[in-house]
Amino acid sequence: MDERNRRAFLIGAFGAIAVFAVLLFVVGARSVIDTLLSATPSLVAATFALALCWLAAWSLMLRTVLAALDVEIPLVKSFFVYAGAVFANNVTPFGQAGGEPIAALLVSKVSDARYETGLVGIATVDVLNVIPSISLVLVGVGYYATTAAIGERLETAVGSAIALVGAIVVVMVIVWRYRNRLIDRLPAIIAPRLGRLGLDRFDSETLEEDLTDRMGRFFENIERVATDRWRLSAVIGLSLCGWLFQTAALLIAFAALGQTVPPYVLLFAIPLANLAGAAPLPGGLGAIDAVFVTLLVPTTGVPASTVTAAVLIFRGAIYWMPVLIGGLSVSGFGVRALR
Repeated sequence: MDERNRRAFLIGAFGAIAVFAVLLFVVGARSVIDTLLSATPSLVAATFALALCWLAAWSLMLRTVLAALDVEIPLVKSFFVYAGAVFANNVTPFGQAGGEPIAALLVSKVSDARYETGLVGIATVDVLNVIPSISLVLVGVGYYATTAAIGERLETAVGSAIALVGAIVVVMVIVWRYRNRLIDRLPAIIAPRLGRLGLDRFDSETLEEDLTDRMGRFFENIERVATDRWRLSAVIGLSLCGWLFQTAALLIAFAALGQTVPPYVLLFAIPLANLAGAAPLPGGLGAIDAVFVTLLVPTTGVPASTVTAAVLIFRGAIYWMPVLIGGLSVSGFGVRALR
């Protein structure tokens, strides 16, 4: 890790600690700790088991997408590859935006696929995960509206989520429509600037040809995935299963603390809270947790200390467990690649 990346990581880590400190100060750290100590161990274990099911479902997504690109990864290995991708997302700022290049490199090393193929694979998984998440938000909020008045905070969160996703879709449509122009013109703009860095490996003319070739293959791979309707349907189905496993995990985390909450509230709270992963913190650490508490306290009627404790159990399963498994996976795959 170079000096710039180390500084960014440390700033993000201190930022996450600061967010947690404020959250625990507002809610009451002692109350949260006492609530955590009262949790039923078997139900906490069930929360982690359901998180493993989520990780397995989304690893199958990646495997299915890569199969559409003629990249075959064994079933068990795909689980650890995706865990490594989640690890990369969780330890870099801006969530998927920061972790995707690392995840793509991991896929390419493990499968001997081209880097841009791995990038298409992991980016497709991230993009397709948005479709079921928005559907769950609309279903959850719609049902919640039939039982209670939608508060201003929730209305703002839902509106912001729809606006953000809409903006992303518009950008994707524009990029796809003008992809040929981008392939023709963008390398000529980027290559000379990299060449001015003074590094011998950045020869402007060679780099421009290489970028053009890579961008062309990148868009060709996207088109291959998008036109394989059977696999596309299977991937979206696996994505939905993953979101439902997360919902069940948070439901059980509340049950471990003796609380029952409406499942339809969790259906929209989980996707909305995950939008905070775009914050400049490692994997959105701290920001996502705070958004969860902000959304769940008014919509469930559960005390803030209990909500915070349930969220910490859930995030331990969804965030910290993949960091451990993925970190070991990245280390193991790295050692084998070096050998």
